Amino acid sequence: MTPACRVTIPVAAACLAAAPAAAQTIPFVDTEDATLSEIDVREGTAHPVISFDVRNGDYARGAYDDDDAGLDRVPVHLSIGGALVLRRGQGDAGALFLVGQSSNGFHAPRADERASPRAWYESNSIVSLAWRPAAGLTAALAYAIKASPNGIASTTHEASATFLYTGDDAVGWLKPRFAVTRRTRGQGGFYTIGGIAPSFALTEREDGPTLAVPVMGGVGWHGFYAADSGDRAYASGGLSLAQPVRIGGAKATVQAEILALVRDDRLRRLDAPAGTTATLVPHATLSLALAW
Repeated sequence: MTPACRVTIPVAAACLAAAPAAAQTIPFVDTEDATLSEIDVREGTAHPVISFDVRNGDYARGAYDDDDAGLDRVPVHLSIGGALVLRRGQGDAGALFLVGQSSNGFHAPRADERASPRAWYESNSIVSLAWRPAAGLTAALAYAIKASPNGIASTTHEASATFLYTGDDAVGWLKPRFAVTRRTRGQGGFYTIGGIAPSFALTEREDGPTLAVPVMGGVGWHGFYAADSGDRAYASGGLSLAQPVRIGGAKATVQAEILALVRDDRLRRLDAPAGTTATLVPHATLSLALAW
């Protein structure tokens, strides 16, 4: 994947974009913020994608999600998904895809997490229909259901429209992306996110390491983060180092990422008492992703 973390863009999809050139690419949609990325895969119609990551805390869309930015619990996520090629296009244009993913979070439970299994605190599932109307341009409509198996949070539903451009020009090199989300069940409001993730090959080898610079900004509108929270904003930026590897018949990527998360005063104070109320939050992720 090219860019990366759940705070901004999908870890599972982001790390694979740095893999060597493949027969084709599939679009992939992040379960958290609905941003799009691309994954190199083999020829064929059905393409499974599996990823695993460990991070120093769980912050989603600029706000505390379920683990503070420390090393006392170290949440991990396991994501399983894939894409079906419904229609092949001419070159890189006209293709149609059905894309889905389930991302599940686990951590050492607290005393208030009484529902079984107590360690399974998050299960986010998303399904989307993605289309490439022109070379390098991908658009998708997505619907996500976000649940908490151990009962620590209520279930929410979200509908999103999301876009990504990776054309062979200066704009495409930046990999700009944008998504808008409406919460259809649960806390109301809507959410927008946009950003770039240019990448650089660090060697001349086709399977060499790649350094990406993901920069994202998001706004939750009309009480998206909490009742009476108004319009809240955040931004994130950092570095992502990806190394493609071979694991059996899968295209695999190991990725290490460090981001600095900055949010407005009201948004940071909403994290009390469970999360840090610091304006600047470091967020680190180490991940492994596989695609076929």
